[in-house]
Amino acid sequence: MAENSPIAFSDAPCVATVGFFDGVHVGHRFLIEELKEIARARNLRSMIITFAVHPRKVLNADFQPQLLNTLDEKNEQLEKTKVNEIIILDFTKEMAKLSAYEFLNIILKNHFNVKTLLVGHDHRFGHNRTDGFPEYKKYGEQLGMEVIQAQPYSTSEDEHISSSEIRLAIQQGEIVRANRLLGYPYAISGRVIDGFRVGRKIGFPTANMQVVDSDKLIPPLGVYAVRVYWNGNRYAGMMNIGTRPTLADDNHISLEVNIFDFDRDIYNQTIKVEFIQKIRDEQKFNGVNELIEQLNKDRETVKKIMVNGQ
Repeated sequence: MAENSPIAFSDAPCVATVGFFDGVHVGHRFLIEELKEIARARNLRSMIITFAVHPRKVLNADFQPQLLNTLDEKNEQLEKTKVNEIIILDFTKEMAKLSAYEFLNIILKNHFNVKTLLVGHDHRFGHNRTDGFPEYKKYGEQLGMEVIQAQPYSTSEDEHISSSEIRLAIQQGEIVRANRLLGYPYAISGRVIDGFRVGRKIGFPTANMQVVDSDKLIPPLGVYAVRVYWNGNRYAGMMNIGTRPTLADDNHISLEVNIFDFDRDIYNQTIKVEFIQKIRDEQKFNGVNELIEQLNKDRETVKKIMVNGQ
């Protein structure tokens, strides 16, 4: 279970790793598996220490992190790794001033009784992130803490895997690649709000979404094959992210999902949408009939994608 506290305490000695873990992607999971193996070998508890808010946002209120996960989503993904303990720290400006040595001593040793620290192969922490692994290892020796550098993760495609790389893939509409690097489909959750109700009149009723977290990364404008989760059920559908150029001229970006074989009133309820593949860019049509013709084609495209096991 995750524990959220300004700074919690843990008595049992443990093997820990520290990071923001946005996306909890396949590279993170490789690191966490190594963490669990080390914990088993040393007969210690395994612990992930992460943060509730992106550290840069604490230091700069105007920073928009464009997150792959909300805090709840990240916690859900971390719990799937089955580590013994997840600690969610409230990162503060005072914590940001700690040197790497002070972080190791005050936070990791004194608060969480960390006996072994597993450091990501390119991860840095501490004030201004000036120190690297050689310094962490030296500080650990001074404090009686074993510090190990994690093995780098590589794939058969030899791709660079990082939260930044996945973010870039999503921003470019490369949903299939982003999902491969994440290890699961990218998703957004939101409340269904009242929309223009034009879709119903042309045979494509849509649920208009208001995303839960303003820091969450939204894929670029376009039409997507999606899965929709509501009330414990899963549906296929297609989502349009855009300004509805054929039907409106206000440049307001809306998120509208047409759920296949579905006819329920779900206003003010929460749905989750998983992105499977981008099928086309948003475009303006010469009237409603041309739009309807394209939407029919889009629906057939999405159904083929779903049948092919995406």
